Amino acid sequence: MPTTHSKRFIAGAALCGALFSLPAVSHFDEEQMPQSYRQSYFALLAANFGPMVASVKGEIPWDQTKMENWANDLAALSTLDVMRGFVDGSDKGTTRAKPEIWENKDDFSAKMDDLHKALAALQQTTAGGDRKAIAESVATAGKACKSCHDDYKAENYIY
Repeated sequence: MPTTHSKRFIAGAALCGALFSLPAVSHFDEEQMPQSYRQSYFALLAANFGPMVASVKGEIPWDQTKMENWANDLAALSTLDVMRGFVDGSDKGTTRAKPEIWENKDDFSAKMDDLHKALAALQQTTAGGDRKAIAESVATAGKACKSCHDDYKAENYIY
């Protein structure tokens, strides 16, 4: 029989799960599913990578368990096929994606692969617990993110 403490824990975990899923589902638009898919994907990347960067910079306290959880979630996200969110015709509508993605899809896809490799490496490094190595791996993943942003992400939001 569950104790009061375990019931509260389960209720709290369910509430956290619901709250943390909001950034992903807030992008859903039935008329623009590819755009919604990729925007949700990138929102989840930011929700996990942002706190890692803040921890490395000392803007928030270092918590090794949280760092490992964020890195694990990023590695899990990197297994998703984000390219299905960049199908032909999805360069229109609510998007920050530049048309150059569809003009240079092989390069864009290669950069996404580089990001996924960097996130997998970040997971391994973070599990080791070496803060200096983790900071270096966060920087490497950040550079992989930036390489796409520089060429393929519009500065101004449409949504």
